[in-house]
Amino acid sequence: MKVWLINPFDNTPMEGYRPQRYWLMGRAFRRAGHEVVYWTSDFSHATKRKRELVASVDDDIAVEMLETQPYSRNVCLSRIRSHQRLAREWARRAETKEDMPDIIIASMPPLGLCDAARKFAARCGALFIADVQDAWPETFERILPGFVFSLLGLRRVARRIYTESDGVSAVAKRYIDLALKYGCKAPAAVFGHSIEGCGTIGDKRVCDGVLHLAYIGNMSLSYDLETVIRCVSGMDDVTLDIAGNGPDRQRLTDLAGRLKSGRSNIRFHDYLNEAELANLLLTCDAGVIPMFPDSCVGVPGKMADYAAAGLKVVECLGGETAALVDRFGVGTHYHAGDAASLRKAIDSLRNIDNENARAEFAGNFDATQVMDGYVEWVADVMRRKKGRGAARGLRDE
Repeated sequence: MKVWLINPFDNTPMEGYRPQRYWLMGRAFRRAGHEVVYWTSDFSHATKRKRELVASVDDDIAVEMLETQPYSRNVCLSRIRSHQRLAREWARRAETKEDMPDIIIASMPPLGLCDAARKFAARCGALFIADVQDAWPETFERILPGFVFSLLGLRRVARRIYTESDGVSAVAKRYIDLALKYGCKAPAAVFGHSIEGCGTIGDKRVCDGVLHLAYIGNMSLSYDLETVIRCVSGMDDVTLDIAGNGPDRQRLTDLAGRLKSGRSNIRFHDYLNEAELANLLLTCDAGVIPMFPDSCVGVPGKMADYAAAGLKVVECLGGETAALVDRFGVGTHYHAGDAASLRKAIDSLRNIDNENARAEFAGNFDATQVMDGYVEWVADVMRRKKGRGAARGLRDE
């Protein structure tokens, strides 16, 4: 069968970064013997720069690049306008294709692009799955005035996607709960973030008496990085490596510079490629998830990176993230904005040293297991919609 995957945000292996959700999904469908077309953007959401991609010969995944209007921040009106134009460009390009898909899986957000894919799937008779990565427009409503979303009708678009898709998948349970709240009646399931190379932990760190922390990802208003920097700057036996970018990077760099008092236990890195990121995490003991509980995030993607590297976790997000940490016994928690609470949590990390638990934690994010399960779930959704014969074709072709 022909499978179209639509996501404008993920990095790709061709750029030197580790394969993320949709590339891993594409590999799983290829393992099952299906043709895969991956639709993505010519603008990198992570680096905020234009990019050029080519199809991967090794994975045999065709890549379709969509021209995208740049935007400078994750939460801004220009990003909404960019996504509106992206939806129109995708719809235009999709109509030119001779070979129609049997299955379309589109990330949500962006809402407009996901809705355009849903409409196209209905016209060509393809199975349509909305794959929820974040709560939209709820995430934006924390920052921008509510009337903006009323004018744009984004809640109506979200409701239409949730109620008219053939299936809804998500990276966290809170997004499935949101879909149900909107009135979703279709099959719905959680398939979390995943990563390749999980479960190989071993002795790779030097016991120097210093606790080495890492944070990877965006530097913006959803993240409690200021508390982390203020806390670590006052600890003689803790270091912090921050890798990534975002609108708050300069402010945070300046803050760390003012607080260092002759020491340099906080280091900033650019957005790292796959090899650079692996090398950094191999030198660390624990990963930080400093996200505010009202950020609408269930389980962030960085959790998979930390788990695969065998790191412990200190977090303030709560919810499903906290439940995973407690389930596997691999970390501690603190209260967002509370440096004293964070210091206590960091100190308690030293008493957590269960290698078997961390190996089991990593296995929870194993890409082959998660994504092969996803392909089987899509087969089941196909069975419910078109009958058992169609599902057998998905597995066997």
